[in-house]
Amino acid sequence: MNDPVLVVKGLTVYRETYAAVQDVSFTVPAGMDTAIVGPNGAGKSTLIQAILGILPYRSGEVFVLGQPLSPKGKLPPAVRQQIAYLPQNFLFDRRIPITVREFVGLGWDRLGLQLPWAGGQARRHAVQQALTQVDAWHLYQQPVSVLSGGELKRILLAYCLVRPRRLLVLDEAPAGLDVRSESEFYRLLHQLKKDQGWAILQVSHDLDMVRRSCDRVLCINRTLLCQGTPDHSLTPENLSLAYGPEFVRYRHSC
Repeated sequence: MNDPVLVVKGLTVYRETYAAVQDVSFTVPAGMDTAIVGPNGAGKSTLIQAILGILPYRSGEVFVLGQPLSPKGKLPPAVRQQIAYLPQNFLFDRRIPITVREFVGLGWDRLGLQLPWAGGQARRHAVQQALTQVDAWHLYQQPVSVLSGGELKRILLAYCLVRPRRLLVLDEAPAGLDVRSESEFYRLLHQLKKDQGWAILQVSHDLDMVRRSCDRVLCINRTLLCQGTPDHSLTPENLSLAYGPEFVRYRHSC
Protein backbone atom coordinates (compact mmCIF):
# COMPACT_ATOMS: atom_id res chain seq x y z
CA MET A 1 0.00 0.00 0.00
CA ASN A 2 1.16 3.56 -0.70
CA ASP A 3 2.48 5.67 2.15
CA PRO A 4 -0.36 7.56 3.83
CA VAL A 5 -0.79 11.24 3.06
CA LEU A 6 -3.12 11.64 6.05
CA VAL A 7 -3.21 9.73 9.35
CA VAL A 8 -5.97 10.33 11.91
CA LYS A 9 -5.76 8.66 15.32
CA GLY A 10 -8.52 8.73 17.95
CA LEU A 11 -9.81 12.14 16.85
CA THR A 12 -12.54 13.72 19.01
CA VAL A 13 -14.08 17.08 18.09
CA TYR A 14 -16.61 19.03 20.10
CA ARG A 15 -19.21 21.52 18.92
CA GLU A 16 -19.68 23.55 22.11
CA THR A 17 -20.51 20.81 24.68
CA TYR A 18 -21.46 18.16 22.11
CA ALA A 19 -19.04 15.50 20.84
CA ALA A 20 -19.75 15.77 17.09
CA VAL A 21 -16.87 13.37 16.25
CA GLN A 22 -15.67 10.79 18.73
CA ASP A 23 -12.55 8.59 18.64
CA VAL A 24 -12.21 8.36 14.84
CA SER A 25 -9.10 6.73 13.31
CA PHE A 26 -8.21 6.13 9.65
CA THR A 27 -5.54 6.73 7.01
CA VAL A 28 -5.70 8.16 3.49
CA PRO A 29 -3.08 6.57 1.23
CA ALA A 30 -1.44 8.47 -1.60
CA GLY A 31 -3.19 8.20 -4.94
CA MET A 32 -6.48 6.92 -3.52
CA ASP A 33 -9.96 8.42 -3.34
CA THR A 34 -11.55 8.02 0.09
CA ALA A 35 -15.20 8.93 0.69
CA ILE A 36 -16.83 9.81 4.00
CA VAL A 37 -20.50 8.84 4.13
CA GLY A 38 -23.17 8.99 6.81
CA PRO A 39 -26.50 10.63 7.61
CA ASN A 40 -27.07 14.34 8.11
CA GLY A 41 -25.61 15.46 11.43
CA ALA A 42 -23.17 12.54 11.56
CA GLY A 43 -20.13 14.83 11.90
CA LYS A 44 -18.75 14.46 8.36
CA SER A 45 -18.08 18.16 7.75
CA THR A 46 -16.90 18.62 11.33
CA LEU A 47 -14.36 15.85 10.79
CA ILE A 48 -12.80 17.37 7.67
CA GLN A 49 -12.85 20.87 9.14
CA ALA A 50 -10.86 19.59 12.12
CA ILE A 51 -8.41 17.84 9.77
CA LEU A 52 -7.97 21.11 7.86
CA GLY A 53 -7.42 23.08 11.05
CA ILE A 54 -10.62 25.11 10.63
CA LEU A 55 -12.02 23.67 13.88
CA PRO A 56 -9.95 22.78 16.96
CA TYR A 57 -10.05 19.19 18.14
CA ARG A 58 -10.38 17.98 21.73
CA SER A 59 -8.15 14.89 21.62
CA GLY A 60 -6.37 12.54 19.24
CA GLU A 61 -3.70 13.08 16.60
CA VAL A 62 -3.63 14.19 12.97
CA PHE A 63 -0.59 13.83 10.71
CA VAL A 64 -0.47 15.37 7.23
CA LEU A 65 2.48 14.27 5.09
CA GLY A 66 4.06 13.01 8.30
CA GLN A 67 3.76 16.36 10.08
CA PRO A 68 1.54 16.73 13.17
CA LEU A 69 -1.42 19.09 13.16
CA SER A 70 -1.61 20.98 16.43
CA PRO A 71 -4.94 20.97 18.33
CA LYS A 72 -5.37 24.60 17.23
CA GLY A 73 -4.87 23.73 13.56
CA LYS A 74 -1.25 24.71 12.93
CA LEU A 75 0.80 23.03 10.18
CA PRO A 76 4.14 23.99 8.63
CA PRO A 77 3.46 26.31 5.65
CA ALA A 78 5.25 23.94 3.26
CA VAL A 79 2.80 21.18 4.23
CA ARG A 80 -0.32 23.37 4.23
CA GLN A 81 0.44 24.52 0.66
CA GLN A 82 0.16 20.89 -0.48
CA ILE A 83 -3.49 20.67 0.67
CA ALA A 84 -6.38 21.93 -1.44
CA TYR A 85 -9.95 22.31 -0.18
CA LEU A 86 -13.18 22.60 -2.16
CA PRO A 87 -16.15 23.49 0.07
CA GLN A 88 -19.77 22.68 -0.61
CA ASN A 89 -20.56 26.30 -1.41
CA PHE A 90 -18.03 28.81 -2.68
CA LEU A 91 -19.38 32.15 -1.54
CA PHE A 92 -17.93 35.40 -2.86
CA ASP A 93 -19.05 38.91 -3.65
CA ARG A 94 -19.94 38.81 -7.35
CA ARG A 95 -19.29 42.54 -7.59
CA ILE A 96 -15.54 41.88 -7.29
CA PRO A 97 -14.12 42.49 -10.79
CA ILE A 98 -11.78 39.48 -11.06
CA THR A 99 -11.28 37.36 -14.16
CA VAL A 100 -10.85 33.58 -14.28
CA ARG A 101 -7.14 33.96 -15.06
CA GLU A 102 -6.61 36.33 -12.13
CA PHE A 103 -8.55 34.09 -9.74
CA VAL A 104 -6.64 30.93 -10.64
CA GLY A 105 -3.41 32.90 -10.33
CA LEU A 106 -4.16 33.45 -6.65
CA GLY A 107 -3.46 29.73 -6.18
CA TRP A 108 0.10 30.36 -7.33
CA ASP A 109 0.73 33.24 -4.95
CA ARG A 110 1.79 32.18 -1.49
CA LEU A 111 -1.25 32.54 0.76
CA GLY A 112 -2.90 34.55 -2.03
CA LEU A 113 -1.34 37.81 -0.84
CA GLN A 114 0.27 38.96 -4.09
CA LEU A 115 -1.64 40.95 -6.66
CA PRO A 116 -3.37 38.67 -9.17
CA TRP A 117 -1.47 40.14 -12.14
CA ALA A 118 1.94 39.96 -10.42
CA GLY A 119 4.54 37.34 -11.31
CA GLY A 120 6.45 36.17 -14.32
CA GLN A 121 6.40 33.64 -17.10
CA ALA A 122 6.36 30.60 -14.80
CA ARG A 123 3.21 31.87 -13.10
CA ARG A 124 1.45 32.61 -16.40
CA HIS A 125 2.39 29.19 -17.74
CA ALA A 126 1.10 27.47 -14.56
CA VAL A 127 -2.25 29.26 -14.83
CA GLN A 128 -2.64 28.37 -18.51
CA GLN A 129 -1.69 24.75 -17.88
CA ALA A 130 -4.12 24.44 -14.96
CA LEU A 131 -7.01 25.87 -16.96
CA THR A 132 -6.16 23.66 -19.92
CA GLN A 133 -6.19 20.56 -17.71
CA VAL A 134 -9.77 21.27 -16.67
CA ASP A 135 -10.85 22.19 -20.22
CA ALA A 136 -11.44 25.81 -19.24
CA TRP A 137 -8.70 27.84 -20.96
CA HIS A 138 -11.39 29.37 -23.20
CA LEU A 139 -12.83 31.04 -20.07
CA TYR A 140 -9.63 32.77 -18.98
CA GLN A 141 -10.86 36.32 -19.73
CA GLN A 142 -14.35 35.78 -18.32
CA PRO A 143 -15.33 37.46 -15.03
CA VAL A 144 -15.76 34.84 -12.32
CA SER A 145 -19.13 36.42 -11.53
CA VAL A 146 -20.72 35.22 -14.81
CA LEU A 147 -19.68 31.55 -14.60
CA SER A 148 -22.22 28.76 -14.40
CA GLY A 149 -22.10 26.32 -11.49
CA GLY A 150 -20.25 23.69 -13.52
CA GLU A 151 -17.76 26.21 -14.88
CA LEU A 152 -17.07 27.53 -11.39
CA LYS A 153 -16.29 24.01 -10.12
CA ARG A 154 -13.78 23.60 -12.96
CA ILE A 155 -12.13 26.91 -12.09
CA LEU A 156 -11.85 25.85 -8.45
CA LEU A 157 -10.11 22.65 -9.57
CA ALA A 158 -7.77 24.76 -11.71
CA TYR A 159 -7.00 26.85 -8.62
CA CYS A 160 -5.98 23.61 -6.89
CA LEU A 161 -3.84 22.55 -9.87
CA VAL A 162 -1.82 25.71 -10.31
CA ARG A 163 0.54 24.59 -7.53
CA PRO A 164 1.56 20.97 -6.81
CA ARG A 165 -0.77 19.39 -4.23
CA ARG A 166 -0.75 16.06 -2.43
CA LEU A 167 -4.15 16.07 -0.73
CA LEU A 168 -7.49 17.30 -2.09
CA VAL A 169 -10.36 17.63 0.40
CA LEU A 170 -13.93 18.06 -0.84
CA ASP A 171 -17.06 18.71 1.20
CA GLU A 172 -19.97 17.87 -1.11
CA ALA A 173 -18.19 19.85 -3.81
CA PRO A 174 -20.64 19.00 -6.64
CA ALA A 175 -23.63 20.28 -4.63
CA GLY A 176 -25.96 22.40 -6.75
CA LEU A 177 -24.90 20.94 -10.10
CA ASP A 178 -27.30 19.27 -12.49
CA VAL A 179 -26.88 15.57 -13.26
CA ARG A 180 -24.79 16.12 -16.39
CA SER A 181 -22.48 18.69 -14.74
CA GLU A 182 -22.04 16.49 -11.67
CA SER A 183 -21.11 13.50 -13.84
CA GLU A 184 -18.61 15.62 -15.75
CA PHE A 185 -17.14 16.95 -12.51
CA TYR A 186 -16.49 13.44 -11.20
CA ARG A 187 -15.07 12.31 -14.55
CA LEU A 188 -12.64 15.20 -14.45
CA LEU A 189 -11.80 14.58 -10.79
CA HIS A 190 -11.04 10.90 -11.51
CA GLN A 191 -8.75 11.85 -14.40
CA LEU A 192 -6.91 14.46 -12.33
CA LYS A 193 -6.40 11.98 -9.48
CA LYS A 194 -4.84 9.60 -11.98
CA ASP A 195 -2.68 12.26 -13.63
CA GLN A 196 -1.64 14.16 -10.49
CA GLY A 197 -1.41 11.26 -8.02
CA TRP A 198 -3.67 13.15 -5.61
CA ALA A 199 -4.98 11.61 -2.44
CA ILE A 200 -8.64 12.62 -2.22
CA LEU A 201 -10.81 12.80 0.89
CA GLN A 202 -14.40 13.69 0.10
CA VAL A 203 -17.71 13.93 1.90
CA SER A 204 -20.55 12.62 -0.26
CA HIS A 205 -24.23 11.73 -0.03
CA ASP A 206 -24.18 10.05 -3.45
CA LEU A 207 -23.68 6.41 -2.54
CA ASP A 208 -23.96 5.27 -6.15
CA MET A 209 -21.11 7.58 -7.16
CA VAL A 210 -19.06 6.43 -4.17
CA ARG A 211 -19.58 2.80 -5.15
CA ARG A 212 -18.51 3.49 -8.76
CA SER A 213 -15.63 5.91 -8.26
CA CYS A 214 -14.03 5.70 -4.82
CA ASP A 215 -11.31 3.35 -3.62
CA ARG A 216 -12.19 3.42 0.08
CA VAL A 217 -15.22 4.37 2.18
CA LEU A 218 -15.53 5.54 5.77
CA CYS A 219 -19.03 5.17 7.26
CA ILE A 220 -19.46 7.46 10.23
CA ASN A 221 -22.19 8.53 12.60
CA ARG A 222 -20.20 10.52 15.14
CA THR A 223 -17.94 7.45 15.49
CA LEU A 224 -16.36 5.39 12.73
CA LEU A 225 -18.71 2.49 12.06
CA CYS A 226 -16.75 0.76 9.29
CA GLN A 227 -14.10 1.37 6.66
CA GLY A 228 -12.84 -0.48 3.61
CA THR A 229 -13.61 -0.90 -0.06
CA PRO A 230 -17.05 0.19 -1.32
CA ASP A 231 -18.15 -3.45 -1.57
CA HIS A 232 -17.16 -4.02 2.04
CA SER A 233 -18.47 -0.76 3.51
CA LEU A 234 -21.70 -0.22 1.57
CA THR A 235 -23.44 -3.46 2.47
CA PRO A 236 -27.08 -3.30 3.63
CA GLU A 237 -25.92 -4.23 7.14
CA ASN A 238 -23.42 -1.36 7.35
CA LEU A 239 -25.82 1.14 5.76
CA SER A 240 -28.52 0.12 8.22
CA LEU A 241 -26.05 0.66 11.07
CA ALA A 242 -25.16 4.14 9.79
CA TYR A 243 -28.48 5.41 8.43
CA GLY A 244 -31.08 3.19 10.08
CA PRO A 245 -33.14 0.29 8.66
CA GLU A 246 -35.75 2.60 7.08
CA PHE A 247 -33.08 4.09 4.79
CA VAL A 248 -32.03 0.66 3.54
CA ARG A 249 -35.61 -0.44 2.90
CA TYR A 250 -36.29 2.78 0.98
CA ARG A 251 -33.25 2.33 -1.28
CA HIS A 252 -34.14 -1.29 -2.01
CA SER A 253 -37.69 -0.34 -2.93
CA CYS A 254 -36.64 2.32 -5.47
